[in-house]
Amino acid sequence: MASHLANIFGTEQDRVNCSFYLKIGACRHGDRCSRKHIHPQYSQTILLPNVYNNPIHTPEGQNMSAEELQANFDRFYEDFFIELAKYGHLLEMHVCDNVGDHLMGNVYARYEWEAEAAKAVSALNDRWYAMKPLHCELSPVSDFREACCRQNELGTCTREGFCNFMHLCHPTKSLVSSLHASQRVSRRKAVDDPAAGQGDMGWTPSAARSGGGGGDAWTPRDRGDRGDRGDRGRNGDDGGYRRDERRY
Repeated sequence: MASHLANIFGTEQDRVNCSFYLKIGACRHGDRCSRKHIHPQYSQTILLPNVYNNPIHTPEGQNMSAEELQANFDRFYEDFFIELAKYGHLLEMHVCDNVGDHLMGNVYARYEWEAEAAKAVSALNDRWYAMKPLHCELSPVSDFREACCRQNELGTCTREGFCNFMHLCHPTKSLVSSLHASQRVSRRKAVDDPAAGQGDMGWTPSAARSGGGGGDAWTPRDRGDRGDRGDRGRNGDDGGYRRDERRY
């Protein structure tokens, strides 16, 4: 009996625990679900629900080109990746493109260590983004291949944005590569110079592309100068982080 229960745990045959919550960290029934949602006490993955507002799902976004939509998402992805990487070694970050209330705009991030995820949860619950308070929690998701809709990856999902599995927004590959490269360089600098590692891990991937790699090309981001993204918060496109009504 015990082996049978272990085999069906987290599957659709499990009549006690919600398989959707265990797979994707969210359930369309929410607290009204007839099955149990087991909230993890420890996890490498965090969830920030309903953060990204995809313009394509708004009337204003209907007139935007594919290039403008991609640029909008890349700015959001870079902004969030840099912020989340301040709390530890960020292995991967995913943003949902679903339109269901339980998945719309969800941001998932997986760290190398559980302690880093716990630190991020503690800090981000006191933060704001785009004039809205952030809610952050530990998520049971450990394998995003199981959480994502395979039919969507093949272009055959008939439910589209209303699917109960993750449909992801995809950032530009060069941006993802430069963000992970800059994170590696910053972590090495923190090891070589512990005093420097005590500050925020803010870096500019564009500096790495123009500088060609190591050396002085990787410079900390000046909080007073947001570069290409300086006016986004004031224009209301993506907003920006704030703590106690101040920008970071």
